[in-house]
Amino acid sequence: MASLLEMKEVFRNADAVCFDVDSTVIREEGIDELAKFCGVGDAVAEMTRRAMGGTVTFKAALTARLGLIRPSYEQVQKLISDHPPQLTPGIRELVNRLHQRGVQVFLISGGFQSIVEHVALQLNIPTANVFANRLKFYFNGEYAGFDETQPTAESGGKGKVITHLKEQFHFKNVVMIGDGATDMEACPPADCFIGFGGNVIRKQVKEKAKWYITHFDELLKELEER
Repeated sequence: MASLLEMKEVFRNADAVCFDVDSTVIREEGIDELAKFCGVGDAVAEMTRRAMGGTVTFKAALTARLGLIRPSYEQVQKLISDHPPQLTPGIRELVNRLHQRGVQVFLISGGFQSIVEHVALQLNIPTANVFANRLKFYFNGEYAGFDETQPTAESGGKGKVITHLKEQFHFKNVVMIGDGATDMEACPPADCFIGFGGNVIRKQVKEKAKWYITHFDELLKELEER
């Protein structure tokens, strides 16, 4: 197992950094915000807590939560316009710095493509670097399920995305940063996992992650010291 010093070396020499989105890049959980917007916030928040704790499979939790919410296309668009996702302090500066260094930045999320693409736009991350779940709608805009073929719809899906990126781009050092169990389990294939507790602290991740931070400034400092 890599030491903290070795992990910091991997981060400083990363050619790709992958971020989780909900409670990492943005302050909230997108699915919980959508649930609140659709009037089923409490029931869905409880399901999210169980999913993040790793006690149920991600796909089972996602199916159950979306079955309760049943968001229409109009509701999703109105959520984004009326309550746009709030960026976590320091993330914009960190992504800018990584881009300046020629590092590829990816967003890998169990959240929804339309919301995550809105976040990517604010951070100058190309939409091609977004991997998230796709909601499906009938022609009249009613909820029609989600695309179950997306790797991010499965437990272990973030690791599959990273494996795909390594094969496609021949990255040597890939870093995964996130707050939850699904992020931690993506290493390996990621070469380094950094736990993030700036918005919410998941006990399991805090206890098991060798490198755990609560503010993105800590990572900016690592890059500046070189």
